[in-house]
Amino acid sequence: MSSADFRQIAIRAEPGKAERLFRATVSAFCSLTRPSRREIAQLEDLTLPLFADVPIESRRYVAAALSECEYAPAALVRRLCEEPVDVAAPLLIRSRALSDIDLIALIGRHGLPHARAIARRKDLNPTIAHLIRALEKPTLVSVRQPEANAKMVPESAEVVADSQQAPGAAAETARRRLRSMMRDAESGGAAINPFAGANTYVKLRETALTGNAAFFQTALADALEIDFSTARSLTAHQSYTSLLAALRALDLGEERAFLITAAVYPTEFSHPQAIRIFLDRYRLLHRDAALDRLRGWKAETLSKAIRNAGPIAANADVRKADSDNSAASPKARRVRP
Repeated sequence: MSSADFRQIAIRAEPGKAERLFRATVSAFCSLTRPSRREIAQLEDLTLPLFADVPIESRRYVAAALSECEYAPAALVRRLCEEPVDVAAPLLIRSRALSDIDLIALIGRHGLPHARAIARRKDLNPTIAHLIRALEKPTLVSVRQPEANAKMVPESAEVVADSQQAPGAAAETARRRLRSMMRDAESGGAAINPFAGANTYVKLRETALTGNAAFFQTALADALEIDFSTARSLTAHQSYTSLLAALRALDLGEERAFLITAAVYPTEFSHPQAIRIFLDRYRLLHRDAALDRLRGWKAETLSKAIRNAGPIAANADVRKADSDNSAASPKARRVRP
């Protein structure tokens, strides 16, 4: 089936045929050798609104089909993985659309059933594998390790040993460690922590809705860890392109990104087509590209700091010296020309 066939199915949306359209659209998509980003976004646009009206058998069918698909849409895969394990298992075991962060989040939310399916993945991150074993077998260590040997105990054994303090503590301890990994997993690749996004979003939304540009720019500078002047330049253009990249780097959902952008650029969205264009641009903007731009802004901030550090420090020292001299010699101040 060609790309044109997939587009034709997408156009032919008949009311009352949710299940058939759901299956047919995914089948047509999976037959594409190399779908474009637009076609991936189009599949998500078609299937996610139908999800609640589709029976579990069709969800199971789609999960199995997408588990073998190299370019499966991430949003649809993540939505299917929130289903019970008998639906999500093929994706949990095989899908390449799931990152380590996604797997950790799923274990944290769904516990042992999803963890067992994830444990069957090839090339599973060893740390995740150890924590799954600790979650599955909380009685691996029945006594606490002596203090003399404490330094030689492996991390996974420590997790299990601590769990003997109370029934069910092993699972909770493992989940806490998994959540800790979620917070730290991307610290090497980007300075923005996507799992701290809730508070960031609220701060950006509330400052954007005040209508005071300086308040929002300050919040944006804090969120991106850049200086105020750079954050101000992101919203100084007539186009929202730079702000779009900033919000994508923060990994905000498209609805949240749109609300903030519409509050900052209210005149840009006077008709529905403008909203559609925004959503298309946001979906097609790859997060790695947005993070590259963020690194450039950070480099610019650092460059400014380096350029200004010398003169500012020198001027500060001169002002301090003048102040000290004036305070110590009031007569000298009077005789100065």
